[in-house]
Amino acid sequence: MVSSVTNLGRSGVYDWLIQRVTAYVIALYTIFLLGFVLTSDVDYDTWSGLFEQLWFRIFTLLALLSVGAHAWVGLWTVTTDYIKAMGPRFLVQAACGLTMFVYVVWGIHILWGL
Repeated sequence: MVSSVTNLGRSGVYDWLIQRVTAYVIALYTIFLLGFVLTSDVDYDTWSGLFEQLWFRIFTLLALLSVGAHAWVGLWTVTTDYIKAMGPRFLVQAACGLTMFVYVVWGIHILWGL
């Protein structure tokens, strides 16, 4: 039996909820960026001006964390469904988790300049 220690939520309901909420955040962020690109003359000054606004940095951070959580739940589900042996599954999940962690930290560093 697969332990709930390796998944992000406590049960399938929490994982389902995480998937749905993060999908909405990612969709809203994508729609906003698409609308911004289509309705404004995007150059370096406009783009950097958008990212200088605190509300947009927070929105971007929320989208970045949502991508990480959404990807983790999805990859956890796929690996537990298709990799039955515990050792290889753990290695794949650890590699995926480490990769997502690095991308999220890297994104935060780019976004906030930390």
